[in-house]
Parts: sequence; structure tokens; C-alpha cells
Amino acid sequence: MKKIVIRNYDVAERLRSPEEMALYLDACIEESDGDAALIAKALGDIARAQGMAQVAKEAGLSRESLYKALSGDRAPEFSTILKVVRALGIRLHAVPA
Repeated sequence: MKKIVIRNYDVAERLRSPEEMALYLDACIEESDGDAALIAKALGDIARAQGMAQVAKEAGLSRESLYKALSGDRAPEFSTILKVVRALGIRLHAVPA
């Protein structure tokens, strides 16, 4: 009998282009229902896809603090979100609801 190997799904492995990253973040924002920790987790997934150390450097944060801020366990400060978004090369914009 063939053995089935199960491994955890990591969305960061699938986020290859800036377009995919932006669409993923848009979808997470849409589904978040105001949950800032979920949005932070999505940004963490995108940062891991791009390389956490490089994103931390460009955001002016330590790698450890970036991991904590984007873990999804808490809602980071909005200023941190803005630094990370800028470092990721993503723009946030508003549209009427």
C-alpha cells in the first residue's frame, strides 16, 4: 500500500508575483470583517514570500519584531502596517463600500 504524505499548506510558497500578492491581500481584507490580526497575518505571508529579512530591513524593523507583528496573534500598530506595506511594494487604496 502506498503511504500518503501530508504536509502543511504554506500560502507563502504560492505567492510568486506582485499581482498574486496584491490579490491575496485584497481577498484577506475583504474576508477579515475588521479583524486586523488576520490582515497582519496575510502581510506576514507576503513578507515570507518576499524574504522576511529583506522586508524587515526595508521597513526599518528587526526581523524578530516583524515576525511578532505579522504573526496573526495580535493586531500591530497601523504605523507598522504602513511601513510593511511600503517595504512590500504594495499600495493601499480606498473605494466606496
